[in-house]
Amino acid sequence: MQTDKTIYSVIGVGIGPFNLGLAALLQPVPEVSAIFFDQTEHFDWHPGLMLDNTTLQDPFMGTDLVSMADPTSQYSFLNFLKQTGRLYRFFIRHDFYMLRREYNVYCQWVAAQLPNCRFSHRVTGIQYENGHYVVTVQHIRSGTITTYHGERLVLGTGTQPHIPSFISKNKLPAVIHTSEYLAHRKEIQQQGELTIVGSGQSAAEVFHDLLPAAKDGFRLNWFTRSPRFFPMEHSKLTLEISSHNYIEYFQHLPADRRAGILAKQDNLSKGINSSLIDQIYDLLYEMTVGKKSIDVQLHANCELTSLTPIAQHGGYTLQFIQTDQQENFSHQTRYVVLATGYRYNPPTCLEGISDRIRYNHNGTFHVHRNYTIDVHESEIFVQNAETQSHGFVAPDLSLGAYRNSWIINNITGREVYKLEEQVAFQHFGVRHIPEKADMITM
Repeated sequence: MQTDKTIYSVIGVGIGPFNLGLAALLQPVPEVSAIFFDQTEHFDWHPGLMLDNTTLQDPFMGTDLVSMADPTSQYSFLNFLKQTGRLYRFFIRHDFYMLRREYNVYCQWVAAQLPNCRFSHRVTGIQYENGHYVVTVQHIRSGTITTYHGERLVLGTGTQPHIPSFISKNKLPAVIHTSEYLAHRKEIQQQGELTIVGSGQSAAEVFHDLLPAAKDGFRLNWFTRSPRFFPMEHSKLTLEISSHNYIEYFQHLPADRRAGILAKQDNLSKGINSSLIDQIYDLLYEMTVGKKSIDVQLHANCELTSLTPIAQHGGYTLQFIQTDQQENFSHQTRYVVLATGYRYNPPTCLEGISDRIRYNHNGTFHVHRNYTIDVHESEIFVQNAETQSHGFVAPDLSLGAYRNSWIINNITGREVYKLEEQVAFQHFGVRHIPEKADMITM
């Protein structure tokens, strides 16, 4: 076993977009030494859904890794376009929404410039010794094990695909999560039939991708528990709920009230792009010209309750309940794609420092306002593990630069990145009812 004798200010576990943005924003901060580890060979964001022509759901300036913290950063998306000879083409394209594939290439461009980002390195354990976090890391290819010492940790391990507990995925080879779609698309097409279960953008993208095949007899079914195939709400005053002013309000509400609010905010985070809904409808309309019907079914208000293999000829029987009518029914299919979202699972490497972490009664992290989870509120930061405390916007790419500004300012004890205070025109609570002097001025 080797030992890196450097005492790092920060050790990052995981290099997704959020920790990658943190690494980039830390580059010009001289007093902070940082190193980040990820077990994957290189940065690759949701490769199973890297469909052609798909875009991010927020404009490029918000999804950019750094610009909302520092518009002058060399790691901005606009600088990426300039350095790769695409700035004018992007301008002429006249579309603020970045292609998903382009976002991935942009992040890879940033990662390639950051020597503190180490891929093919798996964090296998963390201990706390002599005032430092001792992080054990194994190199994936060589097997070499090295220990690193840090004053603080930032957990950016992300969320994992969620499979309902009643589905034993290991024993069901023709049941996959949307995150695996592209790797199985050819196989699905050969089966000639697919049932999508779930809602949201990923489900809609898979449905839209396979819909043209229905012209040639492909059977396509889409079931969702949601009451309708609803769009993501992007009206401007509603978007203020994704601001840190709303986070301040939300974070101070009682836990049970926060949970109730989150349950009613699906249209803010789990909806489908309105343009994609329109494209699906228009394509369905075009496909039915001159035909009485096509072999496509869409069902809302249908909750999946069980999934069992059909022994005789393969395929699966899916049991549903129509939630309005409270009627049970079954559906048979040869292939299933689950658009059942993602969940945060604490990394197992934290087991050695569990006594330094605060947990809620339900096992989730108790996340403080400054995004820390440790008992001292200053040492272990989380990225995208705070929905229950900070609101639905936690996994949103547009929050990344703001949250990283908070983390960096906390680590350094100074305002490295300016945090704009009042960005929302509206007030979310009654504690501060504005006087005349506080009113919006033109």
